[in-house]
Amino acid sequence: MTAFTPVGWTAQGDSPVADPIPATPIPMAAGIGLRHPHLPDFLNGRPEVAWLEVHSENFLAEGGPRRRALEKIRHDYPVSCHGVGLSLGSAEGLSEEHLTRLATLFDEIQPGLVSEHVAWSVDQGTYLNDLLPLPYTEEALTVLCRNIEQAQEAFGRRILVENPSSYLQFDASRMGEAEFLAEAVRRSGCGLLLDVNNIVVSAENHDFDPLAYLQALPHEAVGEIHVAGHAEVELEGHRLLIDDHGSRVPAAVWDLLEAALAHCGPLPVLVEWDTAIPELSVLLEEAATAQGALDRLTAEAARHAG
Repeated sequence: MTAFTPVGWTAQGDSPVADPIPATPIPMAAGIGLRHPHLPDFLNGRPEVAWLEVHSENFLAEGGPRRRALEKIRHDYPVSCHGVGLSLGSAEGLSEEHLTRLATLFDEIQPGLVSEHVAWSVDQGTYLNDLLPLPYTEEALTVLCRNIEQAQEAFGRRILVENPSSYLQFDASRMGEAEFLAEAVRRSGCGLLLDVNNIVVSAENHDFDPLAYLQALPHEAVGEIHVAGHAEVELEGHRLLIDDHGSRVPAAVWDLLEAALAHCGPLPVLVEWDTAIPELSVLLEEAATAQGALDRLTAEAARHAG
């Protein structure tokens, strides 16, 4: 990638200076998603959290107060970038303009991790406000791997792809979701962002064993874990879980996080909260619970080593 000197901040807070941001890996610790209502907390202080994750598309505009805020925060915390609009499953291919804007952001911010969704959201230049599912077919797998490889080449780095939450299944599918993801990793060289909330949601909606799903994934490819809350609704007499990221992490997701860490080892764990966003203190409490799971894993490993 081309070397880039990002705009930094002086002590006064808004004057540009040449101040490169060094690349910083994401620690094996609990972090939170940085959302707009909490920007002042991080600009005016140093809340105690190990790392932050941002939605890439919220920071694509060069310059302006939002980008400058991220640049300032990035000097204080490791940051990962989580995309929601690349449309890796799109048969029409990826937008070169979108790739270029993302690559510029990553060059400037130097995120420790970059991730995207196994989904599609673009049709003939129209961006849909949703992450739509793929059929698990050889054709869809070929498209997905082609697009992952194009993104990795444009960014000059390996990306992580996130397992989806789903509410329907395609009759056309010829393989299970875990098999589909494992094959995508094998063919493209990408990693996995393991969203355990999505596993809980999909397992309930489609009546499969979340532990069996977890065991079928290539554990060595997992580079990050997400946890979040979900909603429960009743549809035509059936219980349906909705991945809305609008509440505290439920017990079933915490339990699956413990299982995922036991399988994969210590990893960065991210608490997501995107709707009905609470005070920052609530997210920090959830991050502390996630950190507790990581600490227990470390303590258990130390006992076995001793």
